[in-house]
Amino acid sequence: MNKLVAECFGTFWLVLGGCGSAVLAAGFPEVGIGLLGVSLAFGLTVLTMAYAIGHISGCHLNPAVSIGLWAGGRFPANQLLPYIVAQVIGGLIGGGVLYLIATGQAGFDVGGFASNGFGEHSPGGYNMTAALICEVIMTMMFLLVIMGATDERAPAGMAPIAIGLCLTLIHLISIPVTNTSVNPARSTGVALFAGDWAISQLWLFWAAPIVGAVLGAMIYKYIGAKSK
Repeated sequence: MNKLVAECFGTFWLVLGGCGSAVLAAGFPEVGIGLLGVSLAFGLTVLTMAYAIGHISGCHLNPAVSIGLWAGGRFPANQLLPYIVAQVIGGLIGGGVLYLIATGQAGFDVGGFASNGFGEHSPGGYNMTAALICEVIMTMMFLLVIMGATDERAPAGMAPIAIGLCLTLIHLISIPVTNTSVNPARSTGVALFAGDWAISQLWLFWAAPIVGAVLGAMIYKYIGAKSK
């Protein structure tokens, strides 16, 4: 149970810290943190939680990561569903707390609420195909880095830094395309508060990261195989 609570808290922090930076701080007049700041915030949430709970639950914070690690032989199938449920609950709590904070500002407009989208709801107007390709490839690379950085042959204690910086890089690349998901729990946590289009497009931000995660795990399983 402590693993599930850790995953819930960790995903809560990812959504509150990452999406919170986008909703509350990105466009703050004159001193807003912008795209670079939001990208860094997402990376920092994972980096900090990896050190805080990595030794407890593995710090997945992401259904796609859990599924990818299972596909790569690093995670047992019987723990998948509990982990995913805990992550989604944590994401929803994070989205809820962010909603309570954000609506405390006079005249606040929920708008997209840092939700992921494509077509007219893509920050850069990218279509569904571009969004699908982007999310699959970004999540694939994320899993490749996660599995490599946590390999027993990798430098000890450095995995959180590599993984956090990888997520930062992913956001720097793909925020203009989809607002960056690579994480179904992150997408769900805010989409339910944005409603309407965010919920109708949510399927892509479950399907694409999961496919990408499995691909990344399979690739690392091959290239990372120990030589006989």
